[in-house]
Amino acid sequence: MAPRESLAANVDPPSPPRADGTGGPATLTSSASSNSVGSMGTSSSGGEGTLRRSGSESDFSDAENGPIKTYRDYRVRKSSLIGMINWTHVLGTYLPQLFVAGVLVLIAQIVHQVVAADLWDQAVHHPLEKDTIVAVAVALKELFVSAWERIVAFRGESLFSPAVETTFVALIVMGWVVRMDNPVYLLSFATFKAPDEWKVSHEEIVEMMRRQECFADDSIDFMKRLLARSGTGQSTAWPPGIVRCLRGEKTDRSIEASRKEAQIVIFDVVENALKKAGNLDPREIDVLVINCSLFSPTPSLCAMVISKFGMRSDVQSYNLSGMGCGASLISIDLAKNMLQRGGSIKGGTGKALVVSTEIITPNLYHGNERAFLLQNTLFRVGGAAMVLSNKWTDGRRAWYKLLHTVRVQGSTDAALGAVYETEDVNGHRGVRLSKDIVKVAGKCMEKNMTMIGPYVLPLSEQIPVVWSLAGRFVVKGLRGALKGSKKTGWLADKLPVVKHYVPDFKRGIDHFCIHAGGRAVIDGIEKNMKLELFHTEPSRMTLLNYGNTSSSSIWYELEYIQETQRTNPLRKGHRVMQVAFGSGFKCTSGVWLKL
Repeated sequence: MAPRESLAANVDPPSPPRADGTGGPATLTSSASSNSVGSMGTSSSGGEGTLRRSGSESDFSDAENGPIKTYRDYRVRKSSLIGMINWTHVLGTYLPQLFVAGVLVLIAQIVHQVVAADLWDQAVHHPLEKDTIVAVAVALKELFVSAWERIVAFRGESLFSPAVETTFVALIVMGWVVRMDNPVYLLSFATFKAPDEWKVSHEEIVEMMRRQECFADDSIDFMKRLLARSGTGQSTAWPPGIVRCLRGEKTDRSIEASRKEAQIVIFDVVENALKKAGNLDPREIDVLVINCSLFSPTPSLCAMVISKFGMRSDVQSYNLSGMGCGASLISIDLAKNMLQRGGSIKGGTGKALVVSTEIITPNLYHGNERAFLLQNTLFRVGGAAMVLSNKWTDGRRAWYKLLHTVRVQGSTDAALGAVYETEDVNGHRGVRLSKDIVKVAGKCMEKNMTMIGPYVLPLSEQIPVVWSLAGRFVVKGLRGALKGSKKTGWLADKLPVVKHYVPDFKRGIDHFCIHAGGRAVIDGIEKNMKLELFHTEPSRMTLLNYGNTSSSSIWYELEYIQETQRTNPLRKGHRVMQVAFGSGFKCTSGVWLKL
């Protein structure tokens, strides 16, 4: 990621949309800057366009003049596409039908062998008579009993015909393939849509800050400037415990108000996700994972969900905290590992429920240090719930299949302190963002993309990367050897400089869900990965319509791609990459296949 002065990058903000405070229709006029929130509606000639939006449910697809490049500009040769196909998945998609058909063929072959050997005349002349059916059943019983006796006695004689044995071996191979593939499917997901009374405009947010009666005038002005440049829209959600101050009531940041926010958000997304998964019974859930970074009450959020929905007493529950905005894919990875562990679930297959959210009520910073104030202007209420399954019979009705997950954890002091919960000099608790956060995030993302690249990129992109690395290694070695001698030292400066090759992930990925951590974050990733405007459209629209909802933001983006985006429509077989960042510092990524 390109270095920037701060997360609130010094770029010209777009003209703010008109808002009436009720979420009514508004119009956003796009700026000429490509970094502005409204840039998707700008014409290729630099003229102005308009982006119509209704409340908080807008999309860039309404722009009359789209970006210069479209998704049709990215094509990979058929030979490369064939090399990228997971043929195990292709076979696994149809294995349920093939396996059932194979079992029927096997039974038919065995019956035919018995009838042809001993009962042909009787079966031809009296095929449906009771005596014929009983005779066939008795002959089959004797055949299987004799086979079992010979297996026990280790006899080498073959009782079955070559056709029967071939079919049996084929079924064994099918079962082995299914077992080795061990897929994880996404059956459904749901995101939280806040009621209108939770939604506020920028002016209302500033007024809420004033009514806390703890911020200096320069802090209010600073937060106001951050809001103008944040990329968030005029109808985003704050919790009722804080919004109530606009009605003249005292702000409620109590544990009960925080728990109430958690219950409203989590219960809503869980109920909708189970409903979308085919009215799934909560007692069918084997693994429950909930991630919420800054609110970790006792009893846990998992206990709250188990009690509310009446889940089984043996459900395996995990409550993750302190992992920041990148925790959702960590939760997905944990659920995947638990599903794929043979002994952790009865029968070896099951279903998992993952919930990602962040509770805002207890985490409003009340000090005046600028390193802490960004959290008051960027984060909003949100949540998402996902239903996963590793049952291969669920493959036909699943929405997506999980292909890969990668997590990179920084280990330096700078990485640890990039996003740090602490107290300021006056004892006010908050989350401090360091000036090195963009640099730290860039390094983590570079390592993450290096690790996931071989799994998703075609050879046409992987070979130049390997060639570049090999060339840099050879040139570096030669330069060191030549500089060690006075006679050849001058040759060291003549060696060519081998540049890093940045692979084009657009050749292997069709859609990108980049964590909506802020406009500068999206800008930096767009620039360094050389993405087009329609690739970052879901992230920008999620930031505009919902703000930074922490770990759940990547699911709002996937929902936008799935239901709204028209500049890059989602189709079966498309690959979707989710990228998120979290405290620690970590970068997580996951790749899904649309089924």
